[in-house]
Amino acid sequence: MRTQSTDNKLILISIATALLLVTALLAGCTGSVSQSQEPAATAVPLATVTNEQTSAGKPAAPDVPISTQATVNTTNTPVPVYTYSEGNVIAYTAASLKGVSPKLAESFARMYPGHTVVFNLDGTQTLKTQVQNGAYADVFISASNSYTTELTKGGYFVDGSVKTLTTNYVIVILPASNPANIRSLDDLAKPGVKIARAAKTVPVGTATDMALANLVKSTYGSDWNTSVSANTVTYETSEPAVATKVALGEVDAGFVYESTASAAKPDTYTSITIPKKDNYLQTYTIAVLKESTSKGAAMDFETFMLSDAGQQILKEYGFR
Repeated sequence: MRTQSTDNKLILISIATALLLVTALLAGCTGSVSQSQEPAATAVPLATVTNEQTSAGKPAAPDVPISTQATVNTTNTPVPVYTYSEGNVIAYTAASLKGVSPKLAESFARMYPGHTVVFNLDGTQTLKTQVQNGAYADVFISASNSYTTELTKGGYFVDGSVKTLTTNYVIVILPASNPANIRSLDDLAKPGVKIARAAKTVPVGTATDMALANLVKSTYGSDWNTSVSANTVTYETSEPAVATKVALGEVDAGFVYESTASAAKPDTYTSITIPKKDNYLQTYTIAVLKESTSKGAAMDFETFMLSDAGQQILKEYGFR
């Protein structure tokens, strides 16, 4: 016969057993939760193919998101960050002014004591996108009216500040040693010739396409154009990038602006001109940004660029 004490002991043992089972179950659930709460994978940013072709010359689908692990012939240009200071002008400038930019900066500082200019040099299409994405700039110098017009319609410029700055023709440059023995525009179609051009989104790329189209109609015909296109092994994202390919001997010829050949060190390139009747005259514009916090200095820089002094410097470096 069980006693009351015995019953109490049995009840306590049952409670203790139940507590142990609950603890074990909770431990198991906790273990499952900790395993499922691993850090989330960091999103991989996507690159967009904007070049007309890759460096191998094969077509790439435009604006198709591609993992950054994929190999594509694009140059991601980070948005520059500048510290504002009174009298300092940040000029977002078409890359084809690279050669003349040091002389312009020196002369501007001399003409306007206390003022300086810093050039952010890149393809106009890249500069336009940076401005639209909120990058700070005081002045915008474009090698394409289309991009200037787009920003004007978007309300980015001070009213009345958009001015025509200068012009530039397209030219063919060759390595100084001319290993492919190119003597004329006709030779660009010879088998095995390697040509560098800018992508059609780059102003000089558009100018090149226009000049080639004119040459096809006036002189060389569609077969020549087909061969020139087949010989084009790379489409670059800026005009200086084309010139660099030629200077390094990676290609036999490249389409750039006259100013690039004029600004180069002696014996860097030889060149072949394109007749003016077939050429494309690229127009550059300059404007002051509404967001500029140094509008006085920015206006002074624009005045300098349009002055006889600024125009003479541009002329010395092959601009018209």
